[in-house]
Amino acid sequence: MLQGHGDDGYLQGKPILADFSTNVYHGGAPAGLKEHLFEHWDKVQRYPEVIAESLAEKIAAHYGVSDQHILVTNGSTESIYLIAQAFRHKRSAIVIPSFAEYEDACRMHGHQVEFVSWNDFPAGTEHSDLVFICNPNNPTGTVYTQLEQVIKANEKTLFVVDEAFIEFTLSFTSVVELAKKYENLIVMRSMTKAYAIPGLRLGYIVAAPSVISLLSSEKLPWTVNAMAMEAGHFIFDHLDEITLPLSAILKDKEDFIRGLTLAPIRIYESHTHFFLAETQIQNAARLKSFLLDKFNLLIRDASNFRALSPNHIRIATLSPVKNEMLITALSEWKHI
Repeated sequence: MLQGHGDDGYLQGKPILADFSTNVYHGGAPAGLKEHLFEHWDKVQRYPEVIAESLAEKIAAHYGVSDQHILVTNGSTESIYLIAQAFRHKRSAIVIPSFAEYEDACRMHGHQVEFVSWNDFPAGTEHSDLVFICNPNNPTGTVYTQLEQVIKANEKTLFVVDEAFIEFTLSFTSVVELAKKYENLIVMRSMTKAYAIPGLRLGYIVAAPSVISLLSSEKLPWTVNAMAMEAGHFIFDHLDEITLPLSAILKDKEDFIRGLTLAPIRIYESHTHFFLAETQIQNAARLKSFLLDKFNLLIRDASNFRALSPNHIRIATLSPVKNEMLITALSEWKHI
């Protein structure tokens, strides 16, 4: 899906005052990162490491594993397509609603694709070669807390767990540590959401060495550019200093939701800073246009997520001031 994601403000031809369509942390990149990148600017004059080996070593040291457990990627999107390519022509189940790239990548590489409702998982995946699950889930913000039991009970199935939003929940902890125990687990991690660097495209995969070896054999060289690598080094060198104010963010979300109580939308429970909602008037496309045209606010039309309706939208929590802009705008939507 080349188009149809969130954060498509550049397509709108007008300034966006507040972008609720992206679930990247609204507070910006870590302090000092910009200066660090400028200090290393000369590195763009040389080819980067072929597969970002030095960053893989640093990530491995952080998790207490060998670098044979780590593969650095050009964001989670490269991870998704690389996994689908390496395990081409398999029978793959996708837990939905979820990120469209799992389906697109699998279809591109000849998978037999099946879909399992989030509410039914793990039922329906017993005969799958691969299972793709986003945890916490995008677009719902829900979490599944019993993954180890499922992975352990289905050793012939390879579970691909996307943890792009793991930093945004207090309801569940990462399963990266389980990659030391189970060879049927691949964990995809993103460094673009919590550290607010989506334009740099950076992520990594944690899995058994045999899986990483297979993925590496399919990977294109130099997909992680020099500036993305430097950002990764900076972040892992300063992890103790870079703390996402998650409690404050989640409190802002609860205040935001309370402010939307009278808006003509149904809001679904979420364990992250973003949440799914459903307009009770007209549809998501019309609501998106209304907010853009009248208020220069952008939301995510979520109708193109498989299993959702034309009325679904996704909203991310921003600053209290910007959240109030949407609360005010939606109070007018109910009079349309």
